[in-house]
Amino acid sequence: MSIAENLREIEEKLTCAAQKSGRKRSDILLLAVSKTIDVPHIKQAVELGCRELGENRVQEILEKYDQIPGVEWHLIGHLQTNKVKYIVDKVKLIHSVDSLKLGEEISKRCEKADRTMDILVEVNMAGEESKSGVAPEDAKALCRELSKLDRLCIKGLMTVAPYDPIPENNRVYFKKMKRLFDEIKAEDLPNTDMQHLSMGMTNDYEVAVEEGADIVRIGTGIFGARDYSK
Repeated sequence: MSIAENLREIEEKLTCAAQKSGRKRSDILLLAVSKTIDVPHIKQAVELGCRELGENRVQEILEKYDQIPGVEWHLIGHLQTNKVKYIVDKVKLIHSVDSLKLGEEISKRCEKADRTMDILVEVNMAGEESKSGVAPEDAKALCRELSKLDRLCIKGLMTVAPYDPIPENNRVYFKKMKRLFDEIKAEDLPNTDMQHLSMGMTNDYEVAVEEGADIVRIGTGIFGARDYSK
């Protein structure tokens, strides 16, 4: 199917999932994940309304940043501390803060740039060794430490659920994430404005939205299978 057809199908499913969770479609951000996708295809999606783009790698943001004006970038992949300096003036939201060390580096670079960075704390809810993210039992303590950094604003949580051909199997992780989100929100920490729960991808975004996600990260569902040979 074409990008336009893919987006129409996703919009219908998002609308239905939002209704099941007592919300409107407009309450959910569809983040188009453009990793490995070439600029012409990304521009097609932008013209069709995808104004917020997610990338896993700093290098891809830097390569595409000037070629695709009028959009907002999100860094959704693992971020090394030595790459922070390249993106603090380019991204709207960093989804993948999973350590105090990384938070401190972001804060330091934002101090130099005279700005504040919105972040999400990444939680490895399923405990997968191959995935980044703070352990669920350590997430509250990390948020408390990060909230002491004046150049950061904690906007919520993010998780990458396991790939499962049966999306329903991930509901348990999404429920736990929503519970953790609500508990941290109730602490009313400084420099914290818990608005966003970033969870759900092409395979399981409907279940994620039903359980409270307000940002879903969809790549192959929009652009088709990725070409990792490039």
